[in-house]
Amino acid sequence: MASSYSDLGLELMVTGENSGTWGDKTNTNLNLVQQAIAGYEEVSIAGGAQTTALAMTDATLSNARNAVLKFTGTITGNQIVTIPDSIEKAYILQNATTGSFTVQFKTVSGTGVTFSATDKGFKQVFSDGTNVVDVPLGTPGGSDTQIQFNNSDAFGGSADLTWDGSNVTIGSAAGDLRLTDSDQSHYVALQAGAMSANLTLTLPTADGTADQVLKTNGSGTLSFGDVVGGESWQAVKTTGFTAVAGEGYFIDTTGGAITMTLPATPSIGDFITFIDYAGTFDTNNLTIGRNSENIQGSAADLTVSVERAANTLVYVDSTQGWLLKVK
Repeated sequence: MASSYSDLGLELMVTGENSGTWGDKTNTNLNLVQQAIAGYEEVSIAGGAQTTALAMTDATLSNARNAVLKFTGTITGNQIVTIPDSIEKAYILQNATTGSFTVQFKTVSGTGVTFSATDKGFKQVFSDGTNVVDVPLGTPGGSDTQIQFNNSDAFGGSADLTWDGSNVTIGSAAGDLRLTDSDQSHYVALQAGAMSANLTLTLPTADGTADQVLKTNGSGTLSFGDVVGGESWQAVKTTGFTAVAGEGYFIDTTGGAITMTLPATPSIGDFITFIDYAGTFDTNNLTIGRNSENIQGSAADLTVSVERAANTLVYVDSTQGWLLKVK
């Protein structure tokens, strides 16, 4: 009596048959079993809409027998991958194709499972000999200190923390986002106030420079900018120096006259504040070097000779240059 074959293509030998070749046939069967429980194959399904039939050939290694199938290639239409109707086995599938089209895995005559056009992930399935059935992965494991979403996109079975596929929402009353320190003993919390409407704040796409602050355009877009108003006061100056916009200077001319050079390439709103530290500007004058910009509309340096003078210069434009805010 001749051998028959199982649905996995294994040769089922009859007692007394295959004398002299029984060992080779057994080794072939073992290789087929290995392919069925641990085999891996990449199957290219590149191209337009089509059906790719995987084979289960008797007594021969074949692609439908593999335990893991990885679909590859650039697809330009929806794809169907089929296995023979009679197969009963489990599969792990990976959709590694490129292109926004669906990939369906099914039996020739039955139904199956489908990767959506954007699903480039994994599926665990089994064929029952008629249809291919998806195997849900179930509720993820872990502990209550790990973020886990159930099949309703809720955390820990509640609606306090939800995910809609794009956004994570902390739904508890006055819930906050907590960032802990290195030993998790303390945290910084971010919390919404009592809102009458939704508010979206969009962070800058790059870091600012030293001493800049985070500011808004009034429509929720944040950016880094220089501090406007309020001087950054410096230590007492006793020798000539170049001023920096936004800074204030105590200037001591006790030892002799001093020149304060204004910043190069100023912008509108830049300001410099200076104060006669020792009440000696009348004896040893302060000279303000214009650094190629006008001062009070004049292309000349400014001499300050008033005892206890305290002034602020604000830049406006190339015509007027630096204007005195306080005289």
